[in-house]
Amino acid sequence: MHTEPIALDGFLEEPSVPGDLHGSTARFRLTVSPTDERTDEMVLPCGVTDPELAHAALHDLVPGDKLRVTGHLHLPRTPDDPVWLAVSTLAVLETASLLTDPAAVTTAVLERYVPYVCWFDADTPNVKVFTETGQWVGTAPDPDKIGVLLEAFEERQATGGE
Repeated sequence: MHTEPIALDGFLEEPSVPGDLHGSTARFRLTVSPTDERTDEMVLPCGVTDPELAHAALHDLVPGDKLRVTGHLHLPRTPDDPVWLAVSTLAVLETASLLTDPAAVTTAVLERYVPYVCWFDADTPNVKVFTETGQWVGTAPDPDKIGVLLEAFEERQATGGE
């Protein structure tokens, strides 16, 4: 365990889960992307033992939220030990886009491709794409066409177009 706390910003990719039967602890995975390079991205398991903070992590956070977590990094001592962050503070920097149809949550997945967010819905091959700041990029007709959509968007941005 590091002696100094560290602070990391990242995105919650999936719902938090209880760490115990009573919900007084919580666990979640934070996707940290310090640069726009996909190879620098990491998924860090996080654990919360403070009951109030755990309640907030379980009930107030949704996938796509941008978080700042502070805590102590636990490094493995044996090959079977995981790396994880013992979270002592948690702040929501940006909330995920709110869904207009809560029923869509059961068939949809939100994925992040730095600096883009993609909305995959199992009921349609279309993929809705936004920037992480919420700017509309467009709709790809299927997942294989996301790259083409992003290239066209970046080209429009580079030439000053909307």
